[in-house]
Amino acid sequence: MMRKQTEFVLRARDRAELKGILGDGNVPQKIVKRAKIVLMTADGAGVMAIMRAVGVSKTTVWRWQDYFVEAGVAGLVKGRSKPPGKKPIADAVKLKVIEKTVKERPANATHWSVRVMAEEMGISHTSVQRIWNAHELKPHLVRSFKASNDPDFAKKAKDIVGLYLDPPEKALVLAVDEKSQIQALDRTQPGLPIKKGRAGTMTHDYKRHGTTTLFAALDVATGKVIGECLPRHRAKEFLAFLKKIDRETLPHLDLHLILDNYATHKTPAVQRWLKRHPRFKLHFTPTSSSWLNLVERLFAEITRQRIRRGVFHSVPQLETAILEWINHRNAHPKPFVWTAKARTIIVKYRRAKKALANLAAGCK
Repeated sequence: MMRKQTEFVLRARDRAELKGILGDGNVPQKIVKRAKIVLMTADGAGVMAIMRAVGVSKTTVWRWQDYFVEAGVAGLVKGRSKPPGKKPIADAVKLKVIEKTVKERPANATHWSVRVMAEEMGISHTSVQRIWNAHELKPHLVRSFKASNDPDFAKKAKDIVGLYLDPPEKALVLAVDEKSQIQALDRTQPGLPIKKGRAGTMTHDYKRHGTTTLFAALDVATGKVIGECLPRHRAKEFLAFLKKIDRETLPHLDLHLILDNYATHKTPAVQRWLKRHPRFKLHFTPTSSSWLNLVERLFAEITRQRIRRGVFHSVPQLETAILEWINHRNAHPKPFVWTAKARTIIVKYRRAKKALANLAAGCK
């Protein structure tokens, strides 16, 4: 780009003002640079020399040379006025976006997207994003929940949380459950290993080689696990696992078992066995509240670390992998720490039940 060298003569008054700007340490650097450009231009310096001395681009030098001729020293200090931007979105429009997001659904979808809402409201999708971000609205996300209908929820929750936070003396607290129908899955093709810039791969389809059930008892205090894989999860297998717990724990300790309400935990055969072994004391979670059982956290961890991405050609291979994982954990046990107080849980539960009741009443 060729351009004729800009030349102008500075009046003494303008030169004095520009030098005053250079000498004032409180003036912003962007204004100091503009003053340097004008002074060097008046002294006959070329564009390249000004660029090197001031540290700006060629177009910046030209811009402030031209603007000084147009607006003088005052223009350099004030700067170029920017053209007016788009008119800000009215508060009424923002409120309408929020109300639609929370209270309405689009005609042919279960939830709003930024572009569907933008088309509905006649604004840009980035404007919708800004409105949603400002009010922490995320219509693309949904959280699953289940509020227990157990009439004794509060009593059972206090009992179980009490075992976690204030366990009885001379006793073990064991969180017990079954992880049933664990599938021995083999992939239909070999996966590719991880490499720089690419994740490891697995085929989306698989071959089934059978299932197993993991019975586990998590020692809440130490994090150690008593585990056993059995082909099914009937009362017969549960009773066999109780006997295993009896063998592998110190006989003088009481055993407080936290269990869910699965029918196999309450059969007559199990009840008869428990009467003959009074050190076993069962504590049942409220219905639909398996999250109160800490062993579920153990199941989530073994699934994530060993099962979900595993490749197993047979059920025995799967069971070996599970038991090896348990043995490794028991060599380096780490307990899960329960922190939630029973009162906090019960307050949230009652708030949820009240909200559900109000919602049901409004739908009638």
